[in-house]
Amino acid sequence: MDSSKKIVILISGNGSNAQAIIEACNENRIHGDVVAVISNKANAYGLTRAESFSIPAITIEHNKFDSRESFDESLMQIIEGYAPDLIVLAGFMRILTPMFVHQYRGKMLNIHPSLLPKYPGLNTHQRAIDAGDEKHGSSVHFVTEELDGGPVILKSVVPVLSNDTSETLAKRVAKQEWLIYPLVISWFCENKLNFCKNNVILNKKQISRCGLIYEEL
Repeated sequence: MDSSKKIVILISGNGSNAQAIIEACNENRIHGDVVAVISNKANAYGLTRAESFSIPAITIEHNKFDSRESFDESLMQIIEGYAPDLIVLAGFMRILTPMFVHQYRGKMLNIHPSLLPKYPGLNTHQRAIDAGDEKHGSSVHFVTEELDGGPVILKSVVPVLSNDTSETLAKRVAKQEWLIYPLVISWFCENKLNFCKNNVILNKKQISRCGLIYEEL
């Protein structure tokens, strides 16, 4: 097997997915190392989580830049200092410029709290409840220029209960995210997962653009 992959995680908030990934690396469930956690918000608790594992925790505040492009350029400079093999978006609440996405095309993953293509964007849990959905969940996908529109790799499905609020549903979805995100990252780090011509290739086979279902693996 190749040497461990270097992973940079981008966050904006709590960082629970980042912690799940770091722990998976430390437990050798991911053949990789998180070399930096970067946030666009100085008060993001995920930075504290990173520091507790002695991982560089870096802040670059987007509101100190005069354009989205200038922020992304500075963010890229920081990222390139760590020469990562993989960029992981873990609650990074920024729309990235085409320039940034192109730079890391095929080596940048995101997790979104819905069963894509349903509910791109924000407030996904409440939207699922309001629509009367019986199922909800999260999706790991490669990042492309389309917001939450890249090809899906893996989904996890949870039931929507009759007494659910957006908060209770979010907690149940999050527990599944902590399982599926490290799993997908492990595939990438073991060279099992690739992005080719806007398609997902897993174990040398193209999978459906709708992705795999975690419970069916």
